[in-house]
Amino acid sequence: MKRWQLLLGILISAVFLWLALDGLDLSSVWAQMRGANYWWLLPSVGVYFVGVYVRTWRWDYMLRPLKHIPVKRLFPVVVIGYMGNNVYPFRAGELLRSYVLMRREDVPISASLATVVVERVFDGLVMLVFIFVALPLTDIPSETVQQTVTLASIAFFAAMVVFFALAARPKLAYQLAEKVFTLLLPIRIRPKILNFTARFLDGLESLRSFRNVIMIFFTSIIIWLLETMKYWFVMQAFDFSVSFFALMLMNGVVNLATTLPSAPGYVGTFDEPGIEILKLYGVNANVAGAYTLVLHAALWLPITLLGAYYMLREGLGWSDFRKAVSSGNEVEVQV
Repeated sequence: MKRWQLLLGILISAVFLWLALDGLDLSSVWAQMRGANYWWLLPSVGVYFVGVYVRTWRWDYMLRPLKHIPVKRLFPVVVIGYMGNNVYPFRAGELLRSYVLMRREDVPISASLATVVVERVFDGLVMLVFIFVALPLTDIPSETVQQTVTLASIAFFAAMVVFFALAARPKLAYQLAEKVFTLLLPIRIRPKILNFTARFLDGLESLRSFRNVIMIFFTSIIIWLLETMKYWFVMQAFDFSVSFFALMLMNGVVNLATTLPSAPGYVGTFDEPGIEILKLYGVNANVAGAYTLVLHAALWLPITLLGAYYMLREGLGWSDFRKAVSSGNEVEVQV
């Protein structure tokens, strides 16, 4: 990870964290956290891991054109990847996930990375669906949110169109890439980049079937509904109540915000949008702050601990993060 990237993430997190804490009475926030009924975290963790299992099934479905891997074998790989996102900046856990999959199942990193990128695009689209569904059912002033949604919609739909086009005409896409790279790249690195391109296009094969696309989109909705249920369970631990649609809106906005560069664990970029959405629904700022901090910890800690356990079981160390990042930047030439 380049130093300037790490510093940029820390700076963005610091700004969002300052905005999140500005105006809060930290003693009141602490009192709210001490008075919470933490038994509600148990079902919240349970429903969250059901969602992780569905995420694993979705990835299995997308990987099947490359290799069919039983969900039982794939689940630890997914958990390790999400743990990596929580402890390393710039979602390096996605590279770690592909690196571990390559080690365990001999699936090329570039091909599995293509499926991971498609996952993120579908997740972004579902977040936008959540926001579009929730906004008409609220009375909150939502002009800023609507503007953000409009810009995000353009970006995600454009990405989806590009991926569908690449998946539909992989030979043409490769030929165009070959012509461009021939003009722009030195001959010594051209074979590696073209090999990466070919593998990446292979990873998009799941998008060539309408049935596959429907299944991926449907499972993405289930995944994020389960995560919203986690938001609801954690809310029961505190003395406030908003509708499930409000939590859908919060989930959508928060997860779009966490696509920004940030410090490890999405510090600030998760908390500030979550607090602001709840304040729009009339929730006291200190209560919103306590709830969002506890929710953030409940999302971060369980999967991070389980991911660390799976890393140890796989014989992986922290040096494997660097290997994963290096593997993501290097492309091997296959004969």
